[in-house]
Amino acid sequence: MKLKKAINKLHLWLGLSSGLVVFIVAVTGCIYAFQAEIKELTYPFLFVEPQETAVLTPSEITTIAEKAFPEGHLHAILYPTKEKSVQAIFFSYGEGNDHYQIAYINPYSGEVLKLKDEYADFFRIVLDGHFYLWLPPEIGQPVVASFTLVFLFMVISGLILWWPKKKNLKQSLKVKWSARWRRKNYDLHQVLGFYVMTFALVFAITGLVWGFLWFRDTLYFVASGGEKFVEYYDPISDSTQNYQGEIPALDAVWVKMNVEYPNADWIEVHPPGFEGAAIAANSNPDASTYWKSDYRYFDQNTLEELPVEHFYNRFEEATVAQKIMRMNYDVHVGAIAGLPGKILAFFLSAIIASLPVTGFLIWWGRRNKAKKESEGEAKEKMVLPEA
Repeated sequence: MKLKKAINKLHLWLGLSSGLVVFIVAVTGCIYAFQAEIKELTYPFLFVEPQETAVLTPSEITTIAEKAFPEGHLHAILYPTKEKSVQAIFFSYGEGNDHYQIAYINPYSGEVLKLKDEYADFFRIVLDGHFYLWLPPEIGQPVVASFTLVFLFMVISGLILWWPKKKNLKQSLKVKWSARWRRKNYDLHQVLGFYVMTFALVFAITGLVWGFLWFRDTLYFVASGGEKFVEYYDPISDSTQNYQGEIPALDAVWVKMNVEYPNADWIEVHPPGFEGAAIAANSNPDASTYWKSDYRYFDQNTLEELPVEHFYNRFEEATVAQKIMRMNYDVHVGAIAGLPGKILAFFLSAIIASLPVTGFLIWWGRRNKAKKESEGEAKEKMVLPEA
């Protein structure tokens, strides 16, 4: 009983301290759930009229894109299905040249349909709130991660506090709608908290994978049976060789990817990130998720495929632990279960956002009740006749 009282105290005060952060993270997650679907409905520059003619090569797209945004660092060129525009992605972070721009280009005519600042995009702003609370990343990221860890404790302690005696189990699984508002609010907090508990744990754990390196490394260590997590790295090309191909190396890799993945929902090629780096390319069979993508790397001088040890590798070569890491984002947003999963994630995020609100109202109601009772006792003492 003393342990349960201590857990109740911790649940209360940690809940009050983390409530605002949990609310913001849950609401922004709720809004972000359908960002891809909303963009396709509201961004006309994502689409083009499909044609039977050949699309422009990556080197041709590069020339067009760099004219549109000459000060940018070209990170990748993404080719979706034939009815969509090609995306030339410019990205750089640090050294006073932070930018994230996407040039949407008609792959048949070369027309730049839109040059879009992704940092100013509504859903990017929502995502910054979800990840960083709109603070500088070096401040906001550890804050969100720390409160996510607190939230993980809140979910577990909430289950302990909810756990009913056998005779009260049925009552603990439903809201008593006929009761007064305080009882309804209490039931909403307890009952809804119980029903979303499993999913809340999944959201918290997948969020903590990004939040803390030690958490990610521990999860990978357990899932792999003792292996160390390998950070992403670009393999290095053979500097003793010179490229002898008839077409640019980037185009040659793109052609190879198109031949090997004719039914891909997208193919993306990355120019070497630095001098001597390999050319990276990836193919995704299902644009609604990321985890099944094939990530490949080619020597920019010989076009020989280069192996990697991190989890951004070929899907068929990924270990179970690496596939778990790959799934993290798709599980976190519900995309792993398709559109029904996203709908579920939307409603679950909304319920999780309500828990700090109902929890605060429980505390506020008890606080006012105790205050009124204290004032009432004081008044009674004042009117008592002397003995």
